[in-house]
Amino acid sequence: KQVGVNQYFAEVLPEDKASFVQKAKAEGHTVVMIGDGINDSPALSAADIGIAIHSGAAIAREIADVTIKADSLEELEAIANQLQRRVSANYRFVLSFNSTLIVLGAMGILQPATSAMLHNLSTIGISLKSMTNLLQEESVPQLNA
Repeated sequence: KQVGVNQYFAEVLPEDKASFVQKAKAEGHTVVMIGDGINDSPALSAADIGIAIHSGAAIAREIADVTIKADSLEELEAIANQLQRRVSANYRFVLSFNSTLIVLGAMGILQPATSAMLHNLSTIGISLKSMTNLLQEESVPQLNA
C-alpha cells in the first residue's frame, strides 16, 4: 500500500505469470514485473519493464531490462525516487544551460563554435554525473591497527 500497489499475485506458476502479464498489457496497462528466479523469466520477458533482483537466477538477470542490487521493495522505492530526482535535476540544468547559450548566441556574445563546444561539454558532464551511484554506499567501519 505504501508504494501504491493495490493488487499482487503470489505462488503462481511461470506460465500463469506470463499469461497475467500479457493480459494486463492487452488491457492497456503498463506492466512492471519484479522477479528473481527461473520461473519468473517468461513474465520478465513479457512485461514492459522486467526488473531482476541481483541475487536471483542468472537467466532472470539476463532476460530482465534492469537488474538491481536491492533486496526489498523499500530499496527499489528508494532507487526509483533517487532516479526521479536525478532526471529532474539533469533536465533543469540542461534546459537552463542550453537556453542561456541560445540567448547569449542570439545577443552576439557567444560565437557559434563556442556555444557548440559548451553544449557538448555540458552533455558529457551530465552523462558522467549520471553514471554515478544513485544511493550512497553504506560506510564500511574502519579497523584501527
